[in-house]
Amino acid sequence: MLNLTRIGVAGHIPAELGKLRRLRFLDLYGNGLSGTIPSTIENLTRLEFLRLRDNTLSGQIPPRLLQSMRNLQSFSLEWNELSGNIPLYLFNNTPCLEYINLENNSLSAQYPQSIYNMSRLQIIALDSNNLTGPIPNNNRSFSLPMLQSIRLSGNKFVGRIPSGLASCQQLQIIYLSNNFFVDVVPTWLAQFQQLTYLSLAANSLHGSVPAVLSNLTRLNILALALNNLTGEIQEELGLMQELSYLHLGQNLLTGPIPPSLGNLSKLSHLVLSDNSLSGSVPAVFGSIQNLNCIDLEYNNLSGNLNFLSSLSNSMRLQRLHLHYNSFTGRIPNTVGNLSAELLEFSLSYNKLTGGLPSSLSNLSSLESLYLANNQLIGEIPESITRVQNLVSLDVSNNGMSGTIPAQIGMLSNLQRLYIHGNRFHGCIPDSIGNLTMLEHVWLSENQFNSTVPTSLFHLDKIIFLDLSINSFSGPLPSDVGGLKQVDTIDLSFNFLLGSIPKSFGKLSMLTNLNLSHNSFEDCIPVSFKVLSSLELLDLSSNNLSGTIPMFLANLTFLKTLNLSFNNLQGKVPEGGVFSNISLNSLIGNIGLCGTPHLGLSACVEKPHSNTTHFLRFLLPSVTIALVSTVIFIYQTIRKKLKNKGEVEDSGIDPSNVMYLGHLSYHDLILATSNFSDDNLLGTGSFGKVYKGQLSTGFTVAVKVLDMQQEQAIRSFDAECSILRMARHRNLIKILNVCSNVEFRALVLQYMPSGSLEMLLHSESIEHLGFLKRLDIMLDVSMAMEYLHHERHEVVLHCDLKPSNVLFDDDMTAHVADFGIAKMLLGDDNFMITTSMLGTLGYMAPEYGSYGKASRKSDVFSYGIMLLEVFSGKRPTDPMFVADLSIRQWVRQAFPIQLASVLDDRLLQDVSSSASNLNDFLTATFELGLICSSDSPDQRMSMRDVTVALKKIKKHYTESIISATTTSATM
Repeated sequence: MLNLTRIGVAGHIPAELGKLRRLRFLDLYGNGLSGTIPSTIENLTRLEFLRLRDNTLSGQIPPRLLQSMRNLQSFSLEWNELSGNIPLYLFNNTPCLEYINLENNSLSAQYPQSIYNMSRLQIIALDSNNLTGPIPNNNRSFSLPMLQSIRLSGNKFVGRIPSGLASCQQLQIIYLSNNFFVDVVPTWLAQFQQLTYLSLAANSLHGSVPAVLSNLTRLNILALALNNLTGEIQEELGLMQELSYLHLGQNLLTGPIPPSLGNLSKLSHLVLSDNSLSGSVPAVFGSIQNLNCIDLEYNNLSGNLNFLSSLSNSMRLQRLHLHYNSFTGRIPNTVGNLSAELLEFSLSYNKLTGGLPSSLSNLSSLESLYLANNQLIGEIPESITRVQNLVSLDVSNNGMSGTIPAQIGMLSNLQRLYIHGNRFHGCIPDSIGNLTMLEHVWLSENQFNSTVPTSLFHLDKIIFLDLSINSFSGPLPSDVGGLKQVDTIDLSFNFLLGSIPKSFGKLSMLTNLNLSHNSFEDCIPVSFKVLSSLELLDLSSNNLSGTIPMFLANLTFLKTLNLSFNNLQGKVPEGGVFSNISLNSLIGNIGLCGTPHLGLSACVEKPHSNTTHFLRFLLPSVTIALVSTVIFIYQTIRKKLKNKGEVEDSGIDPSNVMYLGHLSYHDLILATSNFSDDNLLGTGSFGKVYKGQLSTGFTVAVKVLDMQQEQAIRSFDAECSILRMARHRNLIKILNVCSNVEFRALVLQYMPSGSLEMLLHSESIEHLGFLKRLDIMLDVSMAMEYLHHERHEVVLHCDLKPSNVLFDDDMTAHVADFGIAKMLLGDDNFMITTSMLGTLGYMAPEYGSYGKASRKSDVFSYGIMLLEVFSGKRPTDPMFVADLSIRQWVRQAFPIQLASVLDDRLLQDVSSSASNLNDFLTATFELGLICSSDSPDQRMSMRDVTVALKKIKKHYTESIISATTTSATM
């Protein structure tokens, strides 16, 4: 026998192998081979073992590959890049075949019928391909008496689960998840006495979980998640003594958790999340010593947490997820008896009261502690600082008070500190400077009343710093330049004074800077001119003086600038951000001139002597009156902010509504004229959106959830969870919420300039030129880049389309509607979901087919939208029928005939704009084609998309300037 195991041939499979006719064993596993499988392998008629797995082989499987291999026992091509159909007669002449593995390729067509009549076949593995169609559903189609394992997950099979499998009595593994089977959970599964692994997750199964599954006494893994299963969890499941993994999450199960599950003594993972389970948690799991994960999040569970004490015997418990339920009462002190191996403990979004037990410090391995959005009170116990593996601490939006523990610097691994929305006071301890891993610091909406410590500005890994809405006082440290990676700094609504430190100029990655509503004085620092990444700068409501620096007009990405209510004077610069600035951003500076369209007087260099004489007497009086008015308004806002009251309209940004007190149902009734149809802005998947005017005069959008829809509450929670954490100039802002048992509404930023859908497809709308369309898509890409790459919890929008891109007064684009958005946690790159509520035409293939949501699925939607913006055609246009999609239409025209797919309204730009606009159109359409590739691996990241668009815009702008200059000199 000639043995060629791991012969180490690189490159292609040599065709000469076909000459080794006596070869019986060929193993080229993991040799880095590429290219196609040579047809000469068909000549190896004595081959018994053929393994080509873990390479990058491409092309199709040769159609006659196995016809002459009558002795073949094992056939393995998994983890390659093979495509095309599985040859129809591939297995007809291989009576000895025992093992087939073609998983993780891109093979298509229907399930190969020839596999059904192979008497020696023991293992079939065809998962993670593109196989389609139904599988024959009767016993006569199957003659597989030796079959032990069938793995068909991650395909596109439809119809019912094949009942012919019932004849395969030797089955040990059934893995059919991530398909489109529509069926109940078959009761004939209970016949398989040898079965150890059963996964039917992520299909469209309905009905209940049958009690007869308890007959599977050897079953180790039962995965029925991501279906539409209803009814209660049967008590009989507690008889499955060998079960180690039970996953029933993301179904529609109701009723209590049966105490019989406590009999599953070998259970390591119990996942019942995302159902509608109710009642209390039975104190029965403590006897299960191997428990590693308990996930009960997103249910309607209630009662107290006394059951936690029963888990003290589960010494291997690492993950305990109980958030988004209705647990009440205190966190018991016995929580400290939980496993010393516990890594994640989440109780956020419940109704817990009382303080934090000091025994939490016993959880020495804990990395994530989430207690947000409860009714907790008291201090953060000093003992928490002994949990030195802690990475995330979130006690936000409670009623906690006291000071930050002085020894917080002992938490040397801490990356995320979220304590906003409480009543903490005192100072930030200097020891915070020891937290060298810190990335996100969110301390807003508390009562801190000290200076800001210098040590905080030496933490060079901080990305997000929010100290807003406190009572910090005194000057900032002169050197804030240690925050080398910071993206967002918000110090607004404090009592900070002195000059703005020049060292802000060292923060080269700074995107958002908000220093508003303080008492900063002197000039705007010249050092700001090097903040080339700055997109938002808010210096409003301070005591700044001098002129507005001309360099602000040169900050390319600066889109939002607010300098209102200061003592600035002189000429308002032109160009850049000042091209679209509104009076609200400059009001309250009595010495400004220029920009007559904003109502400012023209600048006069040398006034006449009588005018000077007149101003000498008039200006002091006017100045005193205006300053007194501003101070009065400012102090009124301060006072009402502290009292959580309402703020009267004083010219401040309406986004500050989020700093006000609770809006009642009655407030929204008045604002929307009892939700009158006259105020209706639109109807969405989960409710309606109304225009409303609050008693303060602010105009807002009120999104009212349809509580009759089951998904509406989850939509509300998803949008609240994401928008409260996300702060970016191109994301819609959530300003307030109104929530009770029968009514839920979001108060959002009002977008008066409509949607991108309206701008593109309404004849009455003003023409959008190439540059404006480019700007819009750049705005969208920067919002998505922020959600995908600049937050710990990656946010997937899942429904990116033109109707979800809205415009404010300044025509800045804002991405909206996060009702079906998803979050990726930790190192997850994707998630599987059955709640696929995206929009036809914009959904990525892998999302629309089997619910695989990832950053790349959002990129696909973005790519389709990019093609729509520049072609003027919706992906659902009637012209796109059969196999013709908008992407294929553009691809056929690319790059020579792009004029044929270009929006007719852009054709005037081709002749009147830059002479080489076609080059920029080519680059833009190419970007859309790449982003909308069928394969996720071929799509760009949103970070790279933003870079590419910025380059296109930069070169296009330079081309326009060059063309204008040339024309002027002729």
